[in-house]
Parts: sequence; structure tokens; C-alpha cells
Amino acid sequence: MTEINIASILHDHGLRLTKFRSDLLALFYQVNSSLTAEEIKNRAGASKDKVTIYRALDAFEKTGLIHRVPDKSNLTRYALCQTTCDEHGHEHNHAHFICGTCNETFCIDDIKLPEIKNTNGFRIKSSKLTLEGDCPDCSASDNKAQSSHQAND
Repeated sequence: MTEINIASILHDHGLRLTKFRSDLLALFYQVNSSLTAEEIKNRAGASKDKVTIYRALDAFEKTGLIHRVPDKSNLTRYALCQTTCDEHGHEHNHAHFICGTCNETFCIDDIKLPEIKNTNGFRIKSSKLTLEGDCPDCSASDNKAQSSHQAND
């Protein structure tokens, strides 16, 4: 994996470098899925209040670093943006996958959303494709558990 220059990314997005912003952005690069504000608070420890977390998330979202992704419990989750996102807007042309076992949401960049033409007077502003099932980690765990159960029978 290539080395991520957190300070440079924050600078390129017009954001002031603080320890928390640096740690938060590093966290997004470390996880393979999305995060809720509560998950961020749990990882950051009791030293960070929710106001600081939400301010950082808002700044990251406004500058195109992160975007909101769906959640099966209707919580707000955040994931890293593509390089095409910036302070002028987000361009996400991919599906999202929600794991029914671990409840994580993943961006599936390989599945592109179809271009939908406006018809019959409808003005489409956005479209979303959400897939549900089991992520690779949960599928592997389930397969191991089934194999173990079958061996015991």
C-alpha cells in the first residue's frame, strides 16, 4: 500500500492541520468500510466531544474528503470520497453494500450507477444503488462455522 500523506491531503482540501483532523483522516484510510460519529467517538476516546467530531466531519464532507453512505438502521455513516469530489460537489457513481451480519457499509466502486434520462417531467437529482448481503469477512466466518458444524455432525 502506498504511503498516505495526511497533512498534504488536508492542505490540498483547504483544511487546517490539527491533531484530531489528522487522526480522523488516518482512521478513514485505515478502515475498509464506513464509520458513524459514534464509532469515531469510541475510537477517539472520551477526550473528544461530539461537537468536535461533527465539526470535523462537516468540514471533511464540505471539502470532498468524505461522503454520506446508507445504513440499514438509518444512521449517518461516512466513507472516503473519490478523487473527483471537491468543495464544488460530490460525484459518486457507485453502489453501496450493506453487510447483514456486521452491519458495515462499503463503497463498491466496481459497480457503476446507470445514467438515467429524465422522463415525463421528473427531474432526477440523484440516484442510489444499495446492495445487501454478507461482506467477504462475514462470508468467510460463516463458511468456517458451517464447515466446523458439518464436521461435528
